[in-house]
Amino acid sequence: MDIYKQIVNKIKEFDTIIIHRHQRPDPDAFGSQGGLATIIRDNFENKTVYEVGHNTPGLSWITENVEISDDEFENALIIVTDTANRPRVDDDRYNQGKFLIKIDHHPDDDHYGDISLVDTNASSSSEIITNLVIQTGLKLSKRAAEQLYAGIVGDTGRFMYDATTANTMRCVAVLMETHIDSASINRKLDDISLPVARLSAYVYENMKVTANDAAYIVLTNEILDQFDLGDAGTAAIVPLMGKISTVLCWTVFVEQKDGSYRLRIRSKAPIINELAKKYDGGGHPLASGAKIDDSQQIPEFVAELDEIAKNYKRGN
Repeated sequence: MDIYKQIVNKIKEFDTIIIHRHQRPDPDAFGSQGGLATIIRDNFENKTVYEVGHNTPGLSWITENVEISDDEFENALIIVTDTANRPRVDDDRYNQGKFLIKIDHHPDDDHYGDISLVDTNASSSSEIITNLVIQTGLKLSKRAAEQLYAGIVGDTGRFMYDATTANTMRCVAVLMETHIDSASINRKLDDISLPVARLSAYVYENMKVTANDAAYIVLTNEILDQFDLGDAGTAAIVPLMGKISTVLCWTVFVEQKDGSYRLRIRSKAPIINELAKKYDGGGHPLASGAKIDDSQQIPEFVAELDEIAKNYKRGN
């Protein structure tokens, strides 16, 4: 029996299904979580389905999470979407259910779950769930298609990233056949607030570029306070430095309240996830995250990022 049928059979087996996703959710986290929840509700009307985690107001149009008691986890099927590592699961009660399923597209460095569906060739977890629908013949409603489409568009950067494949577009075609308003979803994902627009101008004005075309920007709490933005508000500016034609790879350093820094690392071609692993992180070859304890580590990291860019240029 293939893994898609195994997952559907487990869904049939349980009366209560609780779906988690990663902390600091992006469109794919919400799209895969919400899309799967909608699919289960549409196909199995007698199931009780919960989506748990902290809500993000700017993405509430994709889905919204709820608070539930510990009692709901007893004898429940738990599904975690779009979360490579257990420490990143939003709501650590994910391990209190009776059966656990992992659905993800990140490198499987932390293998967990009684069933683990990990497809690193997929653009997004929303693409994997769309494949689940296609492979098993589940009913796909317009609402579920909207959620999954938002997830795919978000994780492919409007289909600009290398992770976009022919299968990605086949999945998108299936979703669009439900008559979703794809243009409206695209606009919602492309919209930015006025504070983010002003922060974008700051990034372009103050970013640094190394000798080998690695770029970076350091956003301290003081800077973020000036723009009335916290860590979550910086997501929209992550792709900006990559729009510069000469930049090969780049990092956004975002200070946290405790003085540590969250690193959002991106690349057009040089592989950067091994560098991320050295700094308590990981992710995709061209899109990763990491953490450092304080600003004193920034020069060391930038030097290593520059070396990656240098080695790439030597090989090409």
